[in-house]
Amino acid sequence: MCLAIPSRVVEINQNSGVTDTDGVRRVVSLVLVDDVKVGDYVILHAGYAIQKIDEASAAEALQVLRQAMLMPEESS
Repeated sequence: MCLAIPSRVVEINQNSGVTDTDGVRRVVSLVLVDDVKVGDYVILHAGYAIQKIDEASAAEALQVLRQAMLMPEESS
């Protein structure tokens, strides 16, 4: 299963950038996404930005992920 995380771009250095997700910053590759600017939201997977998304979509996805983290695990 793959999990992609929405994150806001806070810094750009050529083909890489720094993103922020709920205060966690990470250096990521921006080579797969065109025209990324500081302040844009991107979907991250395995250290790569793979798609730009709008702020509302990012907020909604992050809320779903936060709720999923609070759910108790089911026993098999």
